[in-house]
Amino acid sequence: MLVLSRKKDQTIRIGSDIEITICKVQGNRVSLAINAPMDVPVMRGELLKADNSPKSTEVPRLSTSVLP
Repeated sequence: MLVLSRKKDQTIRIGSDIEITICKVQGNRVSLAINAPMDVPVMRGELLKADNSPKSTEVPRLSTSVLP
């Protein structure tokens, strides 16, 4: 496991087509923006732990607009 420290507005790249940006740090919460190709599933870890048998291979995608 690779552990990195980042500050607000800094990014992490995974390969050539996935980018994670730190949007906000408030107390012990961090808001992330994840830019990935549509065919790459992006899910919160607790959702995978809650149900290890996905009902569909389709992963809902959110709008790519950045929230303030």
